[in-house]
Amino acid sequence: MTTKRRVLITGSAGHLGRAAVREIKARGHFVRGLDLRANTLCDENLIGSIVDADLFLRAAADIDVMIHLAATPDDADFLSMLVPNNLIGTYNALEAAKAARVKRVFLASSGQVVWWQRFSGPLPIGVDAQPTPRGWYAATKMFAEGAGRACAEAHGMSVVAARLGWCPRDRGHVQELADTDWGPDVYLSPGDAGRFYACGVESDTPIRYEVVYVSSQPAKTMIYDLEPARKLFGFSPQDTWPHGSLDGL
Repeated sequence: MTTKRRVLITGSAGHLGRAAVREIKARGHFVRGLDLRANTLCDENLIGSIVDADLFLRAAADIDVMIHLAATPDDADFLSMLVPNNLIGTYNALEAAKAARVKRVFLASSGQVVWWQRFSGPLPIGVDAQPTPRGWYAATKMFAEGAGRACAEAHGMSVVAARLGWCPRDRGHVQELADTDWGPDVYLSPGDAGRFYACGVESDTPIRYEVVYVSSQPAKTMIYDLEPARKLFGFSPQDTWPHGSLDGL
């Protein structure tokens, strides 16, 4: 029988957060949400900003697994949006996890950290590929990966950086993906995102620090190497573009 765990999900009211909450709750785990607004599926909600270090400390108390999704989700003004939400927020997440002795932390990274590898190959892109970030947003995800590795090595924490595929956040975003020739190969459905995080919550695999790619099954070409996520967490994507692309929108 799977051990029931206490899970903190930041960004719990966002598109990915709702998918993660839904699947993890369906498997019987306790979920505490941290976001600017409540998710009614959560057992508990803490309302506020991830730049509030004291709030983050309260959110992490008595938690087994932290899933840190909250962030500015794409390129935006660096100083006013990316620095507070993606840099300071990540710092607060890791410091709170360390103080609370959270057993495992999942940091949301992005396939954008290896953006240019899609053009130069080889494919699929492995987790050890040299980072080639698309822009400042991707650079903040490289910070998250580096900070996670630093905390794992220095403090004995268990940290996973999940380089997520393209999960459209609204109908315009769905159309944007559909208009590309490569988007369906890096698509991540809400259902597969939820299943990945649920598998991660339930995994007892010993981990210090790992990077994995998370996407749905590619439509034509395997862009990301999905094998590490399968080996570590037993995650196998079930969807292919466009299945699930309008769920929750």
